[in-house]
Parts: sequence; structure tokens; C-alpha cells
Amino acid sequence: MDSLISLVNKIQRACTALGDHGEASALPTLWDSLPAIAVVGGQSSGKSSVLESVVGKDFLPRGSGIVTRRPLVLQLHKIDEGREYAEFLHLPRKRFTDFAAVRKEIQDETDRETGRSKQISSVPIHLSIYSPNVVNLTLIDLPGLTKVAVEGQPDSIVQDIENMVRSYIEKPNCIILAISPANQDLATSDAIKISREVDPTGDRTIGVLTKIDLMDKGTDAVDILEGRAYRLKFPWIGVVNRSQQDINKNVDMIAARRREREYFNTTPEYKHLAKRMGSEHLAKMLSKHLETVIKSKIPGIQSLINKTIAELEAELTRLGKPVAADAGGKLYAIMEICRSFDQIFKEHLDGVRPGGDKIYNVFDNQLPAALKRLQFDRQLSMENIRKLITEADGYQPHLIAPEQGYRRLIESSLITIRGPAEAAVDAVHSLLKDLVHKAVSETLDLKQYPGLRVEVGSAAVDSLERMREESKKATLQLVDMECGYLTVDFFRKLPQDVDKGGNPTHSIFDRYNDSYLRRIGTTILSYVNMVCASLRHSIPKSIVYCQVREAKRSLLDHFFTDLGKMDQKRLSSLLNEDPAIMERRGALAKRLELYRSAQAEIDAVAWSK
Repeated sequence: MDSLISLVNKIQRACTALGDHGEASALPTLWDSLPAIAVVGGQSSGKSSVLESVVGKDFLPRGSGIVTRRPLVLQLHKIDEGREYAEFLHLPRKRFTDFAAVRKEIQDETDRETGRSKQISSVPIHLSIYSPNVVNLTLIDLPGLTKVAVEGQPDSIVQDIENMVRSYIEKPNCIILAISPANQDLATSDAIKISREVDPTGDRTIGVLTKIDLMDKGTDAVDILEGRAYRLKFPWIGVVNRSQQDINKNVDMIAARRREREYFNTTPEYKHLAKRMGSEHLAKMLSKHLETVIKSKIPGIQSLINKTIAELEAELTRLGKPVAADAGGKLYAIMEICRSFDQIFKEHLDGVRPGGDKIYNVFDNQLPAALKRLQFDRQLSMENIRKLITEADGYQPHLIAPEQGYRRLIESSLITIRGPAEAAVDAVHSLLKDLVHKAVSETLDLKQYPGLRVEVGSAAVDSLERMREESKKATLQLVDMECGYLTVDFFRKLPQDVDKGGNPTHSIFDRYNDSYLRRIGTTILSYVNMVCASLRHSIPKSIVYCQVREAKRSLLDHFFTDLGKMDQKRLSSLLNEDPAIMERRGALAKRLELYRSAQAEIDAVAWSK
């Protein structure tokens, strides 16, 4: 039992230290899944006296109005021997042996959080008390329910307190310790009213009846204590607290407990209930019940912790690592991010990711279709052939074959291939730009740093622009080479018979007849088609060599050169991430630390068994 309650104590302390109070938050909460006993009662219900009686020490602030203005997580640790002492989580290396000083520190810490106003705060104070006279137990003391705001408090204070109390006790893992005074009508009890709303079956509510000794003569609380007036799953427990006079006289708590036992043992109405009455029985019963609840909840808590750790780790991975402080660290971080981007870009080209196949489509469909659409017949029309052949002869007609005419007709046809060649270069450039944008959006670390994302994207596009110019230059040179030097063997293999215009004895007028010109057109078209077939294979090679291969090899080379010249201020500006992301990462890291700590604590208890 001790190990289970101590386990939850440790996890609760970790929750408080790392900012998990169970309040509404965008972060997962472990606090809400931990079994806890919340002490609920109206003002002047005897709530503070019950807690002090359980502990056996005067340590809670007292006074008029709302004294408890922050939740107090009170963890009791039974020690075998030694002097009693207390520790606050916010003062981890300080031991309090004077419990009057504990009371003052609770007041001071409340003021530090809320100011010296009468405001309340949901941030808990965490107090551990070590004593041979306590049982292992954790209680959460909540502000007393009230119906009227006192001077210095806003009118909303009544509802604010109720909302805070409700936020604790409505959770299914919370055990409600409802404190009600016996000298008031139970139907008007603030604690019973609110606990009934959140726990209508009474399965999570333990009723404590205070001020039994102050009831009017002739009345008693037997019907309540025996469960006839208001039934709960667990038997009601009556306690007799110290009177105000006892408190003023600093009556020893041990003596007060002895007096309480005597009261129940000697009062005829309660003598038969004496064994389950009193603050000592209350503490033992709560400790045993808390252990039972914890034992039943541990498997679910383990499952929640494991699931949440995986979710937190995944989100932290998505958000990326925090920025390094020094220039070298920043430069290394930027280089690593750039390498990740470059790798993703290459994966698109290589088919690991989609998109690279569209480049092949340019070569396999777009370029051939564009070449087919070239209207060579316009260049090789009868009219154009006659014109160029005649012009090429000058004042003297050709004697054997119109060579200059052939050349001019071929050049004027081949030059039109520049258009499809240039279009193929531009099409591949456009696809590479698209892949750059995709790689930028898929590089998780670049989402973390908007400035670097813009710079990397711009640098990559600038590189692609330079590569496009080189590719265009090289690809158009291929076309120009075909124009500049014709394949002689093609023409040498042509038959030179009389029917095909090879007889020089024909008259000059016969040589320009339609049949002769059509033959020239057919010959030139055959040659141009041969060149197109060749360029259809060589243009893609040029484009891949100058653009695709070069992009894989040196896409960010110019950017890396510029990076080496940047000072720390400039590097910092590239890694200037969104403040909201920085804040989110820090909060997630703290919450992950909490869950890992809880996981380790639970594992340690499991192994010890």
C-alpha cells in the first residue's frame, strides 16, 4: 500500500513542478488520471480542523472570509521515527519543523501567486508532511464554498470557487471528502449539494460529519451516521474537532484526539458506532480506500502514459529540434536541414517520391509531339522550293545539282526545331521548380523556420534558373550543329538517274519543273526527318545532363558558399522560428519529461514487487 500511495505522491509532485494542474489546456494532462481525495466543504464547516486533526498538527491558515485561496495538495508520509517536518515543493531544500512557519509559508505563497488581494488561483501549493503519527495519504484541500463575496473580492468569487471545486470533483478518478457540520441541516450542506451533482449515486463520496458535539440538546446525528438520512456507498464518519477555545489555548492535538475517542466511547447515542468514528479512523479508512482505488487505476494510467509519450514524441519530432546558441551550431543546423531538403528533392527525381516521372513524360510524349507538329511542308512548299533554288543559283543556273538551294532549304527547316527544343528545356525547368516547392513543403524542419524556408526555396530556384540557361544553350547548340554541318553520306547515297533530276543535259527550264522540285522537297524532308529522329534522343540527354543531373549534384552549392560567409546575426535570422512554435516545444518537452518520470516511477514500483 505504501508504495502505491507514494507512487501517486511522486507523480503528483512531478505534475505540480512541471505545470500540470489538470486545468483546461492544449497539453495532455496526467493529473486528471491520478486518483486523489478532494476535501470539499463550506466556510465554517470544520474543514480545516478535520485536516489538522488527520495530520495531528496546527498548520493551516485561519481567519474570517476565504482563507484557502489556492488548492493545497497535502501529502502525508509515515516515517518510522524521528522528528516531524514539512517540505514545500516550491522550496525543495528547506525543511520546516515549526508548523507555525508552515502556516505562514502557505499564506505567503498564496499571496505570491494572487497578490495581497482576495483573489483565488487554481495553481496548487504542494506540501509534504513527514511524521510517525500519520498514515500515507494524499488530500487536496480546496477553497471553502461560500455564498457571499466579502469586501475586496469580486462578485464572481462565489461562482469562481464553485467552478474550481467542480473542476476537481467532477473527474471520475476523484474521491470526494464532503465535510458537513452536524449542527446545520444536511439539506443545506454546500458539500453534499455539489457532490450530489457530480456524483449522484454517491459511489465516489465519503461523508464526514463535524461539530457533532455542538448539536442542540435532545438531537443527535445517528440517522446521518447510520446512512438513513442520506445514503452514500461508504459509511458516514463523525469527528469531533477542537473548539475555538481549544485552538486559542493551543491544546495539544494528541490530547484532542484522546478527547475525541472518549466522546464517542462515552456518549450513549454514538457508543455503538465508536469504532468507525473519529479523525484517526477517518485517516486510516481514507488511506486504505485510496490504495484500493490506485491499484484499480494503475493499468489504465500506464496505458495512458505510454500512449501520450508516443504522441508527445511524435509532435516534438514534427516541431523539430530547438535552435543552437552558437554560430557553429546554427551553421550545422542549417546545413543539416538543407541536406534533408536536398535528399527529399532527389527522392522525387529518383521515383522514391512522386513527380520525377513527369520529366520522362516531356521526353517521351511532349517533345516528340512538338516535333511532329512542325510544319515542314510550309518550308518545303513548291513555291518556297522554287524561290530558294532559284535564288541560290544567282545569275548562273546550277549545272548538276542545286547544292546551295538544298542547304538553304535544309537550314530553314531545321531551324524550326529550336522551338520544341527550347520548350522541352522550359518544361523540365518548370517541373524541377515544382519538385523544389514540394521538397520545401515536405521538409519538416523548414516549416519550423520561415526565414530559412524562403532562402532555401529562392536559392534552389535561382540554381535551376542558371541550369536552365546552360541547358538551353547546350540544347540549341545541338540544333545549330545540325544546321551547320550536313550528313554528306545521306546525299551521296541518293540515286542520280535521269528520272530523278540527275541528267545535266536537260534544259534549265526542265530542271525547274514541278516533278523536279517535288523530288528536291521529298529528299530534304527525308533528311530533316532523319535529323528530327536523332535530336529526339540527343535533346533529352542534353537536358538531363545540364538540368536534372546538375540539380541532383549541386542544387544548393551557391547557397552553401553564401552560408560560409554569413555572421552569427545573419545565421540567427535564418533560424528565427515562430515564437508560438518555440513556446509549444518547450511546453511539450516539459510535459514529456513529466510522463517519462511517471513511467519510470510506475516501472520501479512494478519491479520492486
